[in-house]
Amino acid sequence: MLIKLDNPQLLSKAIELVSELVTEARLKITEFGMNLIAIDPANVAMVGFKIPKSAFSQFETGAEVLGVNLDSLKKILKRAGSGSSIILEKKENCLEIQIQDRIRRNFSLNLIEIESEDKEMPNLEFSSKVKLNSVDLIASVEDCSVVADACSFIIEENKFAIEAKGLNSARSEFSSDEAEIAAENCRAKYSLEYLSKFIKASKLSDKTILNFAEDHPLRMDVKTEHLEINFILAPRVETED
Repeated sequence: MLIKLDNPQLLSKAIELVSELVTEARLKITEFGMNLIAIDPANVAMVGFKIPKSAFSQFETGAEVLGVNLDSLKKILKRAGSGSSIILEKKENCLEIQIQDRIRRNFSLNLIEIESEDKEMPNLEFSSKVKLNSVDLIASVEDCSVVADACSFIIEENKFAIEAKGLNSARSEFSSDEAEIAAENCRAKYSLEYLSKFIKASKLSDKTILNFAEDHPLRMDVKTEHLEINFILAPRVETED
């Protein structure tokens, strides 16, 4: 296996986001590119990313599964500057990472055995889809984090709201002028601890897509030209707000 990426920030940012939720994961290389799917230890959230083959300037590989410590990989990838290229090559039980810049720097990352079944993103059905500006989603989630530890995603009369209520409250409301809303009336509540991690991915793209339903898991998608990141978050189901 030997693959080259001329934009190492793609992989660096993806690994950084995943490492917010899990410490170890299986990185898959296939004929279509690179992907990863993992579930956090609390079994509350799922994260996955895809980097297509077209993003790589060199791609010589069969199917590979690389068990990696994400924190260690993240630290190595951060050593690559914006003008660098990286080459990833599997040699025996190590992933050799070469950073090509003004000089060439070489790292060796020990691969680890991860006892895990292959995972796929579940094929969930949703009644509501909202596509909104990432900056607005980020601001709304951060507003809610000031007053509570969970927030509700609400669809009412073709309007979308993000609302948190504790001793204090916060609410952001979007009409069809501010967001693309294809939805039925519903309400679902989610942990802000997790959402605050998810929205770091929203900074990569102008738009973020939210799919949810009444007391149903949330799926959040962020897509750029060469990177797709997906999150799934279990709802907080409570009898009363």
